[in-house]
Amino acid sequence: MPPTPAPLPGKKRRIGVLTSGGDSPGMNGAVRAVVRMSLDQGCESFAIYEGYEGLVRGGDFIKKMGRDDVRGYLSEGGTLIGTARCMAFMERAGRLQAAKNMVVAGIDALVIIGGDGSLTGADTFRREWSGLLSELVDNKELTADQIKPFQHLNIVGLVGSIDNDMSSTDATIGCYSSLARICEAVDCIDATASSHQRAFVIEVMGRHCGWLAQMAALSTGADFAFLPEKPPNENWKEEMCGIISRHRKMGKRKTIVIVAEGAHDLSLNKVTPTHVKDLLSNTLKLDTRITTLGHVQRGGSPCAYDRMLSTLQGCEAVKAVLDATPETPTPVICVIENKIVRKPLLKAVEDTHAVAKAIEAKDFDRAMKLRDAEFAEYHNAYMTTTATDQPKMRLPEEKHMRIGIIHVGAPAGGMNAATRAAVAYCLTRGHTPIALHNGFPGLCRHHDDKPLGSVREMSWSDVEGWVSKGGSEIGTNRALPSDDMPKTAFCFEKYKLDALFIIGGFEAFTAVSELRKARPEYPAFRIPIALLPATISNNVPGTEYSVGSDTCLNALLEYCDAIKQSASASRRRVFVVETQGGKSGYIATIAGLSIGALAVYTPEEGINIRMLSRDIEHLRSSFAKDQGQSRAGKLILRNEHASDTYTTEVIANMIREEAKGRFESRFAIPGHVQQGGTPSPMDRVRAVRLAVKCITFLEEFAGKSKEEIVADPMSMSVIGIKGASVVFGAMEKVEKEETNWKERRPKDESWLQLKKIVDTLSGRPKPEDCCQTCGKQ
Repeated sequence: MPPTPAPLPGKKRRIGVLTSGGDSPGMNGAVRAVVRMSLDQGCESFAIYEGYEGLVRGGDFIKKMGRDDVRGYLSEGGTLIGTARCMAFMERAGRLQAAKNMVVAGIDALVIIGGDGSLTGADTFRREWSGLLSELVDNKELTADQIKPFQHLNIVGLVGSIDNDMSSTDATIGCYSSLARICEAVDCIDATASSHQRAFVIEVMGRHCGWLAQMAALSTGADFAFLPEKPPNENWKEEMCGIISRHRKMGKRKTIVIVAEGAHDLSLNKVTPTHVKDLLSNTLKLDTRITTLGHVQRGGSPCAYDRMLSTLQGCEAVKAVLDATPETPTPVICVIENKIVRKPLLKAVEDTHAVAKAIEAKDFDRAMKLRDAEFAEYHNAYMTTTATDQPKMRLPEEKHMRIGIIHVGAPAGGMNAATRAAVAYCLTRGHTPIALHNGFPGLCRHHDDKPLGSVREMSWSDVEGWVSKGGSEIGTNRALPSDDMPKTAFCFEKYKLDALFIIGGFEAFTAVSELRKARPEYPAFRIPIALLPATISNNVPGTEYSVGSDTCLNALLEYCDAIKQSASASRRRVFVVETQGGKSGYIATIAGLSIGALAVYTPEEGINIRMLSRDIEHLRSSFAKDQGQSRAGKLILRNEHASDTYTTEVIANMIREEAKGRFESRFAIPGHVQQGGTPSPMDRVRAVRLAVKCITFLEEFAGKSKEEIVADPMSMSVIGIKGASVVFGAMEKVEKEETNWKERRPKDESWLQLKKIVDTLSGRPKPEDCCQTCGKQ
């Protein structure tokens, strides 16, 4: 009989990790996190190659992993430990062999990264575990003593799926990377479609889930979309042709229709791209092309969000393993808004299968309800912003408002998408959207310029093509209303603004604060005002997420990937990269998490000589141990305001000096590259969703007197994502309780806890484990 290792002491485990089902970008990040977090917790880690196939075959397919074995994994697409269909594991005999291989390797916990089928198989394996062990003893393949330490198997699931088809979670590992591929393709198609006034029908993946189709339509401003969960009306042909015809009459030169591969009509008759093409060609006489994106959607390096999500979920999976008891139901690690949570695996799988059953039963309302609440919100946002002439949604005339829209602060990716959505929603509801160009200075100095002033009513044709544009199409400015408060009030009154929608960063937050405090003196400001945080720094109080921060992270990661490649080429080189972010270390920390930085320096923590001494000593040790088996370069990220003394160049020079020729150091400053060009899909879709919520919020004050508005503290609010919820926060309360005015950031920054994870996964020594004088461990 094969020997089996003794169990680890206490609650420590030997944790196996495998990827199964279709590959998705971010799987490697999850594997890396599981391996390194396991080792940090005193456990042992094993990679099981080729998914369940490797578990059944055992031997060399099960490999013990060290920290360096997963170096460089974060930026790689697909799955480096492989995945394969395994018919053997579907049979009890295959699972029996898998159980034996696990006991022989000493593995007593599994982290499975895959889709609902892979995770269902894992839970079946756990339920059968005790019976499988007994059978192995009865068959004399193992002894009772050998199986004694392995009576309970802990399993944790992570969902890796580009379709985002698992219920109970807002996002699955890989879905936003796939969406990025789609948006990139559609953005490219836009150019040729406009040039020739063509129509394009684009097929995306999603047999039972329309998330990719829905989000792609929202992110690219598509004219129509077909989803499995929400088929179009019976007269969809006339409806689609009507919408496209109206868009063409408004001057739109292109037509984009997104079709999920599982699309069908209300009678479950399949709707194919060819059907749609023929309809557009024959009925509307449009020159129409079909583009099927196929497996392009699976490929490529994971985006910033998928790197972060996979890393955080991988770390949480290890914690779940260590927290588990024999009675703990198998958990799946999910994300709700910005919060990582554990949910019962079987319930999530059951709800996922229920969606397909509801679609089969033509119960489409139930299918939509079984998806997460965010999915339905995005669908409603798309439906209200893709066509503005919807009489059923129009409010009575007495509820109509003149809503000003202004950008304040530095440009951020998604500002234009939010403005487009706000304008479209206003027009749908009967409101008058008014753009206040170039911020408060533009309003005050140029409102009555001839022939065209800075205060302009907006039409659908003005904003239709803005969803994918970076920067600020109506102009933005850092100046505040206090620069000329009387003139600002005069303009508000002159143009009869009933409400104001502000999009911007900390300057926008400050502007709303000034307007609130000026209400007693200026009646013009006694109107409802909603602030949508949009800044790459993500430093606006009242929210954990700002529009534009994801675009910044993706631009920074693309830059860092290139830098890391340069560092890898010479092997013995470290780059110190300076990030933007003001006095908030959010960008530096999340980028460090997503790029696998060796260290991150933030304003919140600061930099001191002892910290640098420890990190330089760690670099010495790391390069000394590097025998050339891996050529992954090393990066240190420093926020631009982390220290006045220890600048990026100074740190790079100190490292070079202390290296004594054993390794090299360089510094790099990406600067305004970080503000990004084209907004990321996440910033686009969240901008649309939050903008619609803001205008809906402002509508609640329609018809109220100025006295009633001022009496309501919520009449000036900031929208934010906090934990698992989207909330509005009253400005006065947020100002007093949540704002660090001196440092221009929130008092409580939720992401600070992630700094410890960055250090853990990079292997950065803890201060208490190092000599205070020389920095050695």
